Amino acid sequence: MKIRKGDLVKITAGKDKGREGKVERVFSRESRVLVPGVNQYKKHIKPQGEGRPGDIVTLSRPMPMGNVALICPKCKQVTRVGYQVTGEKKVRICRKCMNLI
Repeated sequence: MKIRKGDLVKITAGKDKGREGKVERVFSRESRVLVPGVNQYKKHIKPQGEGRPGDIVTLSRPMPMGNVALICPKCKQVTRVGYQVTGEKKVRICRKCMNLI
């Protein structure tokens, strides 16, 4: 996976295009990422008796990984991710500034 939990990403498509946020969770099998505050939807909850009334809750849904782009922490630009093998480790690098991510 080129995008990991904690990465700063920019939304490139959809209703939240142009917004930025940190990745909270990665769903690798579905190829989706969860960014809090982005891709929000309303869910209506039915009342569950006298103690719990009904409500409208705002939830963040996971969005496709293809709709987000990584922001390099060093050069602060939207970039693609490359890989470089150093010794026995495979590390991610920024394609714009070639620094480690």
